[in-house]
Amino acid sequence: YEMNSLKVIFDRDTWQEIFGSISKNKTRTIITVIGVLWGIFIYIALSGAAKGLDNGFERQFENIAMNSMFVWAQRTSIPYDGFKIGRSIELKLSDIDYIKQRIPEVEFIAPRNARGVFGGSSPLVVRNSKSSNYNVYGDFPEYTKIATKKIYDGGRFVNEEDIRYRRKVCVIGERTQTELFEKDENPIGQYIKIDNIYFQVIGVHKFVPGGGFESDGDIFIPFETFRQIYNTGETVQWFTIAAYDDADVVAVEKDVKAALKRIHRVSPKDERAFGGFNLGEIFNKIVGFSKGMTHLSLIVGIATIIAGVIGIGNILLISVKERTKEIGIRRAIGATPKSIRQQIILESVFLTATAGMLGIIFGAFTLYIMDSGFGQGPDAALINPTVNIPIILISCTILIFLGTLIGLIPAHMATIIKPIEALREE
Repeated sequence: YEMNSLKVIFDRDTWQEIFGSISKNKTRTIITVIGVLWGIFIYIALSGAAKGLDNGFERQFENIAMNSMFVWAQRTSIPYDGFKIGRSIELKLSDIDYIKQRIPEVEFIAPRNARGVFGGSSPLVVRNSKSSNYNVYGDFPEYTKIATKKIYDGGRFVNEEDIRYRRKVCVIGERTQTELFEKDENPIGQYIKIDNIYFQVIGVHKFVPGGGFESDGDIFIPFETFRQIYNTGETVQWFTIAAYDDADVVAVEKDVKAALKRIHRVSPKDERAFGGFNLGEIFNKIVGFSKGMTHLSLIVGIATIIAGVIGIGNILLISVKERTKEIGIRRAIGATPKSIRQQIILESVFLTATAGMLGIIFGAFTLYIMDSGFGQGPDAALINPTVNIPIILISCTILIFLGTLIGLIPAHMATIIKPIEALREE
């Protein structure tokens, strides 16, 4: 009657006894198994949702550096160095060198000017008999190192030659092309008038939402050309700044504002003189939230799984108690304590693994529903909510380990039953 472990696993009689034991207490078994199932389900669903949230945020801001920020000048709120309160401040091109020299964490800094944003009127753009109003930006090529511009084939963005020679060239938006040009007409090389000045179209940019004030109708021209046409001189409306990947973006923003306060003679305590929008800080908060959500799901899942596994152990203890006479008969006809122990442990592992598999299946199905309901379209909140396969495999391994561990107790109780006493049991 002695059997090795492998033989026990594949023995038909062993599985008949296991299913027979389970079928005697179907309701009790199902209720207890749900505990393990629910724990795995919670972990899969919440972890996948957190991953989907990360993916959704990254797609929304895929065209701009995650460690970037915008800084602009406002009015002073504290009198300082002989200046009265309410003084209007203007950023200057010369501020760039000062910032770069004193803040090594800054990787890129791009000055920007615009017409049509921040409440201003958009310039009139004319092409033959068609016209409309669009926002116009003055930019350096360095801006594309911070915010990627997707230019359709055959076109390009502003380059250094355009800046040096103050060329009257422009990059238009895909909506601008639709509204000013014929359906099958190639706008590259054609001319449009911006505030009665002719500009040659050198590219059409594909609009990707997120990361700034821009829209699908925006027009980009060289910064120096913008400066000449609108007579802005050294004035800059705002800086778009990207820090290095390992830099603390919140600290970099504070350092940049502190440097600007020194340049423009603003009180170090004045928090209103310069405004800012820190995309890196927001991204870090989103990442922190998703990590917290993942950790919470892990804690709740493990606690629920452990509770469920303990419940399975209790079921097996009761089962052993109810099967005392049966076990006594098996012992009397030659069954060894080892074979009894292996069967009880196998039953524990089977229940735990089955519950875990069902939890994984239901969790995966829930993630599929999430993806279908919230993961489609350009403004999707959750993108591809998934859980890595290695994590699933580790979860399964842990379940098998816990099932084996919790099965040792009822297995030991079964092996210490003496055949004679068991046969007397009523």
